[in-house]
Amino acid sequence: MLKIILIVVAVAIAGFLAYAATLPDLFRVSRSVVVQTTPENVFPLINDMQRFNTWNPFNKKDPNIKGTYSGPTAGPGAKYAFQGNKDVGSGDLEITESTAPSRVVFALNMVAPMKASNKVTFTIQPEGSGTRVTWAMEGESPYFAKLIHVFIDMDKMVGKEFENGLTSLKAIGESPARG
Repeated sequence: MLKIILIVVAVAIAGFLAYAATLPDLFRVSRSVVVQTTPENVFPLINDMQRFNTWNPFNKKDPNIKGTYSGPTAGPGAKYAFQGNKDVGSGDLEITESTAPSRVVFALNMVAPMKASNKVTFTIQPEGSGTRVTWAMEGESPYFAKLIHVFIDMDKMVGKEFENGLTSLKAIGESPARG
């Protein structure tokens, strides 16, 4: 009987490992919102690292986060290194590309809880009387990450944070003071 149980467990583990191996090697999470203002008004809220952090939901997850800004305040080279609680982790975020008023690209390098390097892109496009802002993140899914993705839906987890952030961006972008 014990032998049968061990065989069943071994087959289940092998099946789990094989299934994880079939998951995609790359991931992409994307959400968008329409802000009732111009692209020129939204762009600085993303392209300026300190203004970005006024609505960045990940920065708000730890009231005691330790962050350091370096480089220029805005545009390529603007950098923010952070060390936070278990919900935030530690790493840095740097603007690598900036095309006013339509696009800002960041390099996100996580050190903890898991090492990862991802590309974060904001596209800012006129839409009707407002501006569509799309927040996307993409990167590689190494095998270890695939094992985690079997249990944790990255799109739902990160996507929810993107939705929270875009809601805050919308509120700031539509306010008369604009952050």
